[in-house]
Amino acid sequence: MAVRALGLVVVYLIGAIPVGFIVTRLAGGGDIRSAGSGTIGATNVLRTAGKLPALVTLLGDIVKGYLAVLVARRLGPESAWAAAGAVLAVVGNCWPVFLRFRGGKGVATGFGAFLNLAVWATAPAALVWIAVAASFRFASLASILASLCLPLGVLALGYGWAATAAAVIAAAIIVGRHHENIRRLLRGTERRLGERAAAS
Repeated sequence: MAVRALGLVVVYLIGAIPVGFIVTRLAGGGDIRSAGSGTIGATNVLRTAGKLPALVTLLGDIVKGYLAVLVARRLGPESAWAAAGAVLAVVGNCWPVFLRFRGGKGVATGFGAFLNLAVWATAPAALVWIAVAASFRFASLASILASLCLPLGVLALGYGWAATAAAVIAAAIIVGRHHENIRRLLRGTERRLGERAAAS
């Protein structure tokens, strides 16, 4: 059991790798947490550092989510271990110990985690994200609606109670992390996708 507990810590630490922070620093953009929305996700990297760093951040976050679940699967054959890995990957991204628990919003990492845990359920969620982002150009709204779609897909496609519970928890975390975006959407002040952050 101690080995499994240590394994879950490793899974969290994989999720906690601050990809956006590292990429922005390497791109000469300074501390991403002091710019734009203050988060380390690809959307904020896009606004503050440009397209290439944002793409690298997006792919890095997806890969670490996938890898976290891959490691969690090694802890035991029961589906609950992989499901716990998906949740811990999102938790690590949102509250990384390496950055004093100031991280991202879990969207890309969650996508990568569920690519491993419940691959077919990510397809409708991805389509929702693309459709909403293309129609309204609000990454936050697209992320919220896509995350809410995910548990429905996991349940409908029969991935089991553990994966469904993980999807519900991940969606709740992601929506909760967007609370400021929700307020801005309601006020009509939310920045659109690709809009540059104001210079500080």
